Amino acid sequence: MSKIKITQIKSVIDRSERQKKTVEALGLKKINHSVEVEATAAIIGMVRKVNHLVAVENI
Repeated sequence: MSKIKITQIKSVIDRSERQKKTVEALGLKKINHSVEVEATAAIIGMVRKVNHLVAVENI
């Protein structure tokens, strides 16, 4: 599997609880915080649900 870098670019304030938990489950804590994870089907699905809050780069 390839790795992807996920960066939170927008705040989770005033977002649904489901979106907040998805961002937290991705390992993101603050704006501009980045994590590198394996690009599994589960991770890609989570990123799609909050794609308006995060930026994704292939590594």
